[in-house]
Amino acid sequence: MYAPERHQRIVERARSQGRVDVKDLAELLEVTPETIRRDLTSLERRGLVRRAHGGAIPVERITLHPGVGDRGGINQAEKMVIAEAALAELPENGSVMIDAGTSTICLAEMLPTDRGLTVVTHSLPVAMAVANRSGIDLHLLGGNIRSDSLAGVGTWTHQLIGMVSVDVAFISINGITPERGLTTHNMAEAAVKSAMIKSARRSILLADHTKFGREEFGRVAPLAAIDTIITDPGVNADLVREVEAAGTEVLWPGRD
Repeated sequence: MYAPERHQRIVERARSQGRVDVKDLAELLEVTPETIRRDLTSLERRGLVRRAHGGAIPVERITLHPGVGDRGGINQAEKMVIAEAALAELPENGSVMIDAGTSTICLAEMLPTDRGLTVVTHSLPVAMAVANRSGIDLHLLGGNIRSDSLAGVGTWTHQLIGMVSVDVAFISINGITPERGLTTHNMAEAAVKSAMIKSARRSILLADHTKFGREEFGRVAPLAAIDTIITDPGVNADLVREVEAAGTEVLWPGRD
């Protein structure tokens, strides 16, 4: 487990339980107590926890969201599985809109060059993944570039999205629940994701198992707005059944 993912788990556990202990965290995360102490020191410096005897307590209820570069190594194998499955949803000689996110970057890196695809994106990493590849017609949307996601947001981005209609939108998200639907931590990005879904004839969500059961601040769309969710075999089956009961198809390739 990479440090950013471990830090996320520690912060989430501290907020849910009110306190975390070094010994318990070491056993849970399968690392040494020394590693956990270093993690807690790092989180304390960032104002997310306060060290206490034998552990730590949460400082405030905010969510730790690493930048796209820091998230790249988290659940990488799962994201590769998801991206490979998403290739089956590509249209022939059609258009796709690709959202910002680490799973969608994986998809962009795998795009075939013999399908006559038109790719629309507001994500700089997605654009860089396909910019020099023949056979792909790339359209990069402008806007105010956010430093953590390296994606365009704002009025300009919305206007450009409103000018196109694509066959398939591949969307990334931070949280999925039947009650709140799709949510993300940033309101500006939530608005862009919502506009992307509306611009597409089909919308496919790429989300690893850690996104299920989570709720974030910014609402993107209800589950009914998504045609298909592609996730990984590590997803909780009960959470999948709840999502499917809301009417959205869930694909989890590699499931036993």
